[in-house]
Amino acid sequence: MTATPFRSSWMNEELDLLRDSVRRFFEAEAVPNDHRWNQQKHVDREFWRKAGEVGILCAGIPAEYGGAGGTFAHEAVIFEEQGRAACTSFGNHVHSGISAHYVNAYGSEAQKRRYLPKLASGEMVAAIAMTEPGAGSDLQNIKTRAVRDGDHYVISGAKTFISNGSQADLLVLAVKTNLDAGGRGISMLLVETADLPGFRRGKILDKVGMHGQDTSELFFDEARVPVEALLGVAEGQGFAQMMQQLPRERVIIALQALATAERAVELTHQYTHERKAFGKHIADFQNTRFSLAECHTEARIGRVFIDHCIEKLLVAELDTATASMAKYWITDKQCEIVDTCLQFFGGYGYIAEYPIARMFADARVQKIYGGANEIMKEVIARSM
Repeated sequence: MTATPFRSSWMNEELDLLRDSVRRFFEAEAVPNDHRWNQQKHVDREFWRKAGEVGILCAGIPAEYGGAGGTFAHEAVIFEEQGRAACTSFGNHVHSGISAHYVNAYGSEAQKRRYLPKLASGEMVAAIAMTEPGAGSDLQNIKTRAVRDGDHYVISGAKTFISNGSQADLLVLAVKTNLDAGGRGISMLLVETADLPGFRRGKILDKVGMHGQDTSELFFDEARVPVEALLGVAEGQGFAQMMQQLPRERVIIALQALATAERAVELTHQYTHERKAFGKHIADFQNTRFSLAECHTEARIGRVFIDHCIEKLLVAELDTATASMAKYWITDKQCEIVDTCLQFFGGYGYIAEYPIARMFADARVQKIYGGANEIMKEVIARSM
């Protein structure tokens, strides 16, 4: 008996249509170019504009600011389909899912009208710059500082592992405006990078996986930005802003992890029914059936959990601990499931042209960024 296809509770006919169009877009515009993007270490700038034209960028941003006027459900469909396409090169989760929402949530009316339409169209690419060489998950200990000098902030410091870093026109930049106040001394600045004296991009970092997603170092040597770049009504609100937005970020990571794991199971199921060994299909061996049954079950558990998180996020009731649970558990399972699936491809599973191989290499960092999974467990433990 074939199992009834699973349908998430938050899906509807409008989202079904969106899913179909987004899937076609990624299959037509991303999948054929992914190998080239991996070689050049970034997606084409034209791809950002194409994504903007079809409404993939800033789907959850109000229409009055150029977005699609949707909810997180619309964004979730887009992120799922990108995960299904195994296209990790495109940093839309950082651009639309995170950076644009900082502007929308905390920006002044002038900031929202200046930046959000350009982010929605793909005219500007955004990045969020938190991580530093000496501060990863421990955000309170960032060292990049912004000193008030008249009508400007003077920024000095360095950021690393910044997704979209080499292409970013707009940075949501975490800085210390009060060096002695710990987390209460952190502020967020909206920094335009074009022709900014004192700003320099480092090299695109050579990573184990996600080769097509530009991940860069950023350097600030007394870069001056106007005080109007401050995000929020006063200095010192940055850490609170980050804590408010991190649950969304962690659900996005978990969502893409789950979509990739589900796709890995699907591809492996297909492959084991086509490939033969010792005179019969690989799928006919009990070990194959049992292993895939386990992977399928764990992915379904993850699906139910992430659906719960999405439902809570849609009504602004998702707490930090639950988002941390989803992020750590589902990314752990992504790595385990993809590894199990790769084994059934044999030597072909280790060849980069096979999607399962790229999924394997790309998965590992999911347990690190957005807050290392060990930190997620600490957050959960403190909530108990």
